[in-house]
Amino acid sequence: MIALKSEWEIERIRAACELVGRTLAEVARHIAPGVRTRELDAVAEAYIREHGGKPAFKGYQVGGRRFPATLCVSVNEEVVHGIPGDRVLAYGDLVSIDCGVLLEGYYGDSAYTFVVGDTSPENRRLIQVTYEALYRGIEQAVPGHTVGHIGAAIQAHVEANGFQVVRDLVGHGVGRHLHEDPPVPNYGRPGQGPRLMPGMTLAIEPMVNRGTWKVRTRKDGWTIVTADGSPSAHFEHVIVVRNEGAEILTTFAYITQLLAPESLPYGQAAGH
Repeated sequence: MIALKSEWEIERIRAACELVGRTLAEVARHIAPGVRTRELDAVAEAYIREHGGKPAFKGYQVGGRRFPATLCVSVNEEVVHGIPGDRVLAYGDLVSIDCGVLLEGYYGDSAYTFVVGDTSPENRRLIQVTYEALYRGIEQAVPGHTVGHIGAAIQAHVEANGFQVVRDLVGHGVGRHLHEDPPVPNYGRPGQGPRLMPGMTLAIEPMVNRGTWKVRTRKDGWTIVTADGSPSAHFEHVIVVRNEGAEILTTFAYITQLLAPESLPYGQAAGH
């Protein structure tokens, strides 16, 4: 069942999303060669708890398995759900940080792909196209469209630029639960899936690979990696469908204020 949110609920989701945005920026301060991914996780958990929230991912259960950390930290070929640990970041790595927060009974969720230092032109293109695809999808989140409009816009932009969208993982509704209906695929056709209505709150999150769209799960039961070992990028916003279009409830503004211009996805506007 798809829950349409009241303005009161939307404001609480917005507050949780605000804390997520600030947490991602705090984590970004510590991304550098030589840093272990568990150090980033410790920064995030401390920051969330100091600001009255709870880590949404820590203890999240799927099939009897509980996620052991605050962040999903996915490096290079890791698409999503990377478990923070002893992996040491190296110059040139792509690091996708996915963060969720529970604040006063409502969830916020967002993801951003960072570069450790600098990286190859092709990796920068991957990040740029993934970032742009996120906003192409958001533009389609208007009343009367369907979930398929979002996925079709993302897929078209990604494939036109020579990359592939992951098919096995999707976006989702968000609110009182971290994952709610409807699923929001990053591929499809206009007219497919549930019709969008004002008050729907959705996490839109393209996951894009340089090589094949196919993925596999590592033995830890959580970490999803590209089947061919190619790099992957991931961006995520939570939006609410309004009569006039989508309103973005998460923010990258604190990240864009922090990072040097050359570290940002090409064409990224400050405040997004």
